[in-house]
Amino acid sequence: MEVYTMKKLLITAAAFAVAAGAAFANDTVKLQLKWVTQAQFAGYYVAAAKGFYTDEGLDVTILPGGPDIAPEQVIAGGGADVIVDWLPAALAAREKGLPLVNIAQPFKHSGLMLTCLKESGIASPADFADKTLGVWFYGNEYPFLSWMSKLGLKTDGSAGGVTVLKQGFNVDPLLQKQAACISTMTYNEYGQVLEAGVKAEDLVTFKYEDMGVATLEDGLYVLQDNLKDAAFAEKMVKFVRASEKGWKYAEANPDEAAGIVLEADQTGAQTEEHQKFMMGEVAKLTAGSNGALDEADYKRTVETLMSGGSDPVITKEPEGAWTHEISDKALQ
Repeated sequence: MEVYTMKKLLITAAAFAVAAGAAFANDTVKLQLKWVTQAQFAGYYVAAAKGFYTDEGLDVTILPGGPDIAPEQVIAGGGADVIVDWLPAALAAREKGLPLVNIAQPFKHSGLMLTCLKESGIASPADFADKTLGVWFYGNEYPFLSWMSKLGLKTDGSAGGVTVLKQGFNVDPLLQKQAACISTMTYNEYGQVLEAGVKAEDLVTFKYEDMGVATLEDGLYVLQDNLKDAAFAEKMVKFVRASEKGWKYAEANPDEAAGIVLEADQTGAQTEEHQKFMMGEVAKLTAGSNGALDEADYKRTVETLMSGGSDPVITKEPEGAWTHEISDKALQ
């Protein structure tokens, strides 16, 4: 989630050729996460800890993300074989020249929502007008912008629209009342608000999924040209199979999974209480997925991203942005 412009994703065809033509060791995989080590990615850490990757003959390195790391840039530069990303960011990057392909979708549901202080007077989306709303950028703003467009609300701060506060990856704007609402994930920042002492009854939440503007989150993406390499494709089949096994184990054993994540965290920044809360909520989002992308969910995301009026997130129907080739073999 590095501070960057999408222009940086306009890497040259030669750069793609280098990344695609790199020699793939048969048993090594580098996975770049979208954010720091936490239960949002428990399935991968569980797969590593339980030996599911080893059982497939894989040596997987899990690379944590952070505020200065953009997964799209990492894979474009050859620093990862596969990344965790949100579909809106992946499709926006693809339209600008980075051919990312979704090969698996462990998350069935969206955890994104706006969390508002009840005292701000917001009871429904109709009350957003003339309010300040906290929004994550660096690829995470796309669902929000599509939603505001659907509501007919400008995001330039003009009268009758909304003022967008570029939110850091914390909940301070809400606690300090700099914004009426902030972006939160059901499994992370919402819990942080509660842990800060704000009572649930003093909050109003709007889940993107309930608003009909949910987009797919936390899928697995690779570079399109890499899939032409049979050895790489087979390696991804093994990786997806073991990862999905990790996710289902995490769903069934949330407290154990949270403990595995804590052991993997090298920073010591996570707490057991928060990771258990997170894992419990993440399990609700992965439930119902067998690891394969649901085409209906994909189409819903595309429709949402293209419904931005004069400034849509993507301007044309993507081609080749997903494949069942890997997940079908992994699920056999």
